[in-house]
Amino acid sequence: MTSSYPMIRLRRTRATAWSRALHREVMVTPADLIWPLFVTEGTGVEDPIASLPGVSRWSVDGIVARAKEAVAAGIPCLALFPNTQPERRSEDGREALNPDNLMCRAIRAIKDACGDDIGVLTDVALDPYTSHGQDGLIDEAGYVLNDATVEVLVGQSLNQANAGADVIAPSDMMDGRIAAIREALEGEGHVNVQIMSYAAKYASAFYGPFRDAVGSRGLLKGNKKTYQMDPGNAEEALREVELDLAEGADSVMVKPGLPYLDIAVRVKQAFGVPVFAYQVSGEYAMIEAAVAAGAADRDAMVLETLLAFKRAGCSGVLTYHALHAARLMGA
Repeated sequence: MTSSYPMIRLRRTRATAWSRALHREVMVTPADLIWPLFVTEGTGVEDPIASLPGVSRWSVDGIVARAKEAVAAGIPCLALFPNTQPERRSEDGREALNPDNLMCRAIRAIKDACGDDIGVLTDVALDPYTSHGQDGLIDEAGYVLNDATVEVLVGQSLNQANAGADVIAPSDMMDGRIAAIREALEGEGHVNVQIMSYAAKYASAFYGPFRDAVGSRGLLKGNKKTYQMDPGNAEEALREVELDLAEGADSVMVKPGLPYLDIAVRVKQAFGVPVFAYQVSGEYAMIEAAVAAGAADRDAMVLETLLAFKRAGCSGVLTYHALHAARLMGA
């Protein structure tokens, strides 16, 4: 470019609201959002989560009501996470295979009420079901066993698909689980059930409130660093994504979100596939803490962070602010 100021004034197109809208490069709509919801036992239950202000655990009837709100707001998909009762947790996480467990009942209830008006994405990992809080089966030393865990994850995936799940989202980070789950889904006739792989899931400090929500924080023995990724690694994330795509993932996820936008960008540039980001519980809690302290405007922060994900190349975002954001966009 040879022209310069004043022939070129970049502020010209910013001078009015209509012009800023016309020249905007990235847009966020409710269709870009996935709303994570926590399911708990009972009827008529709304159980607020102290470390996630504004977020609650809902009984199945409440989850159905939230699903109807999401449909009305234009949100295309819900992500479900169960808060399993302590007496149903075990060393081997066997409740994950119960066809009448909390997750399966919630899936069926949403599908009965809303049909295909909304998608249901389900978490595949054993931490909501194990008494030790790890995502898989452990040996005597507490090490998470990869292949034995994959066998259970396959059963969990089929259990959720049989209940009506539209998207299976393995968050466990076991090696080889995408291929095993895809083969099982195909074999059982679930050819249109998608897999959204948590391909680049980091061993992050931002997950604390989530563990409160699903009831695993106090149970967790040790840490998850032997299977979740080291926060210092980027090239490894590309290897993880490449493997999961080769094994049959339809889309991939980067988790957490804002601290790992560089990973989302690199994944999108390298593979050109649908990339989703999870704006995790710690990110949500920080926004809410800033709002509570009078240091931030919630509406502006929510919309700006969502724009950041889209600008980085994400096809969509899992966010606890989904309903609030969708209503802002529809205002």
